[in-house]
Amino acid sequence: MAFSEQFESLLARPTPLMRRFRGLLDPCTDARLESMARESAATTRRHFGRTMRLFAPLYLSNECVNNCSYCGFSRDNPILRTTLTVDQVVREARHLYDLGFRNVLLVAGEHPKFVSEGYLQECLDALKTFIPTLAIEVGPMEGDQYGEIVSHGAEGLVVYQETYHRETYEKLHTAGPKKKFGWRLDCPERAYRGGFRRIGVGALFGLADWRHEATSLAAHVEYLLRHCWKAQFTVAFPRMRPYAGNYEYEPDPDLFLSDRALVQLVAAFRLCFPQVGIVMSTREPATLRDAIAPLGVTMMSAGARTEPGGYTGAGHDDLHLTLRGRRVEMENRTGCEKATEQFTIDDSRSPAEVAAMLSRQGLDPVWKDWDEAILATS
Repeated sequence: MAFSEQFESLLARPTPLMRRFRGLLDPCTDARLESMARESAATTRRHFGRTMRLFAPLYLSNECVNNCSYCGFSRDNPILRTTLTVDQVVREARHLYDLGFRNVLLVAGEHPKFVSEGYLQECLDALKTFIPTLAIEVGPMEGDQYGEIVSHGAEGLVVYQETYHRETYEKLHTAGPKKKFGWRLDCPERAYRGGFRRIGVGALFGLADWRHEATSLAAHVEYLLRHCWKAQFTVAFPRMRPYAGNYEYEPDPDLFLSDRALVQLVAAFRLCFPQVGIVMSTREPATLRDAIAPLGVTMMSAGARTEPGGYTGAGHDDLHLTLRGRRVEMENRTGCEKATEQFTIDDSRSPAEVAAMLSRQGLDPVWKDWDEAILATS
């Protein structure tokens, strides 16, 4: 039975681990939070050593057929759009390689015309010769499609449910295949059957009550660890940021995950899931990332850009607008336009600066932790 078929019942009848997790999210004193943070840091060192994996997102396309009211790439949002050619993707990846990255996450909106059948495979084939760790964050697929993606060199998949609150999910997703709550919820299981060995899940905090999101995410992780035990899992807790179409975004105080609550959430996940990786993105401010890094985080992005061609300017000659889902060609270009970003980042430090920060804290930045030669037979 898939997770989507058990979701509500698992929340209604929590396991002992889930009862413990919920208890760790209860309001607590500063002294209690400090104790949790210390225990979280010690648990992380015990299971992960002092390592911090570094990665970079590489945006392939900001085309999308979904209408999601919180996303800069939403279908009806009149933004500058482009899809990189395979050569342009290689250009972006070469830039990241020169910065030190050997772990790249390929990100794209969900659009069958632009991110078409075979496109991802071509990108992976072109990158796997020099990027040993490739992951994807794209629209959900069937299990056999995932199997093909794996055969072309992808080993990781990231899929965020966005919100685990069904009514909120249905309200925010008004058009496109992303409307299917259960289809997205079961995506990690299909990816596992397709052969992915690293799977990342998460929720976008700020869309619904944060404790409900956290509890639902933890239940999902517990289920995946039990049923997809051969894979490695990571969790992420991205918070809403200003985005194209709403650069004046202000968080809802009733839903907001505060800095203090984020620390508590990291500690709770680490104490309940000691071997699950925790990801912290450049959405968060540098000071907060610096403070949380030793407490339980095991993977960080650095120097990220959230628009196609954001690192080198690749693809800026192929821009167009979409209005109500229809493509409108641009005229009288000045050469200064660039594709619209998905959301704004907060930590704008270079990868080298982030690595130096980690070293100052006694952590070891890891640019590469996998090579296909590991599986080679003599």
